[in-house]
Amino acid sequence: MDNKLIIVLVALVILVITNAISFILMAHDKNCAKKGKWRVPEATLFIATACFGGLGGVLGMQLLRHKTQHWYFKLFFPLMLAVQVILLAAGLYFFILK
Repeated sequence: MDNKLIIVLVALVILVITNAISFILMAHDKNCAKKGKWRVPEATLFIATACFGGLGGVLGMQLLRHKTQHWYFKLFFPLMLAVQVILLAAGLYFFILK
């Protein structure tokens, strides 16, 4: 198997895991909010989303209707996702095509 293909597959697995973690953290925080239990710190949600978990964070906001009233989540989560998509596209371009 080609080394580039292995690296791309590993990167995809890491992306799936980071986005799943981001989504699960949003779901857990939403569940805790409903039950009045200890919440996930907002900084943790931001860090998980910033670590290439942008899609999971945005999906968590939209599907779970969580943190949608906070302007900083509505602004920065989609912004982080857009930056991540651009970085991934640029990385694939330079890694695969060049």
